[in-house]
Amino acid sequence: MALYIIRRLLLAIPTFIGITLITFLIINAAPGGPIEQKLQQLQFGAKGGGKGEISQEILDAMVKQYGFDKPVHERYIIWVKNIAKLDFGESYSYQEPAIDVITSKFPVSLSFGIASLFLTYLICIPLGVKKAIKAGGVFDQISGVVLYFLYAIPPLVSGILLIVWFAGGSHFDWFPIGNLYSDNYDSLTTMGKLWDRTYHFILPLTCYMLGNFTELTMLVRNSMLDVISSDYVRTARSKGLTDKFVYYKHALRNALIPVATGLGGFLRVFLAGSLVIERIFNLDGIGLLSYNSILARDYNVIMGITFISALLLLIGNIISDIVYVLIDPRIDFK
Repeated sequence: MALYIIRRLLLAIPTFIGITLITFLIINAAPGGPIEQKLQQLQFGAKGGGKGEISQEILDAMVKQYGFDKPVHERYIIWVKNIAKLDFGESYSYQEPAIDVITSKFPVSLSFGIASLFLTYLICIPLGVKKAIKAGGVFDQISGVVLYFLYAIPPLVSGILLIVWFAGGSHFDWFPIGNLYSDNYDSLTTMGKLWDRTYHFILPLTCYMLGNFTELTMLVRNSMLDVISSDYVRTARSKGLTDKFVYYKHALRNALIPVATGLGGFLRVFLAGSLVIERIFNLDGIGLLSYNSILARDYNVIMGITFISALLLLIGNIISDIVYVLIDPRIDFK
């Protein structure tokens, strides 16, 4: 197993280079870079709002300042060298270190990522197991219809419906929109702060999780059905063991093997973000930052998010393989 992990770590190096190189080339090839946008601001800001002339000296200084006086491959090599020193560069839009801009959005994304990950597995695994045990029955059919109905609703539509129905849109004014806490948050007690956070979380978290429920629940259900129909489960039941003991003691562990594939993704909760949900509920998270950075051609922020995402993805895949072995000792990576 140790040799396998070492091989995967070594393989992660060219994979990481491929991901970041392709992203770097794409964003640099896109029209309307930071220099063009800065020139537009200077031109329209000159002479009281009218168009002004930009001298060649200013243009050359801007090109050198942003590092565009070098070929794209040299700029990528420089970026890799800086990343090796954990230097993400400065954000063109925010005029501060890109890593500070990214980490400032962590509270929103991390909160929703952890909450959705915990609740999704807590609800979907028992629900999937019960659907498998009751396969073909009324519970399985009704819950299946509900899950697929929720899965078919786009996040944009579900978010609007939640606001219209429960956030003062047309019916009930039960929940707030925007931010993670109230204006008087600092003056609240500990329990008051906990309730205030939960109160603000309910609608966006519900919208965030609807699609995940169906995928994981059906994965657990189908995996559990395959295990239940295997020979060793039928043998255990023929020995007089109770169904509950057979299902939860013998079958569940093997049924969770496919689910382990997604466990490595828990690292990505640091960058969990949804542009649609953040825009609808007025939340300032990673999803909105990524979108605005792409529009503004903020290369350092874009590459910083790409670097962190790729790193978490590669490490998460290795963790998934380790979890595989812990769940099923028969699996041996060599």
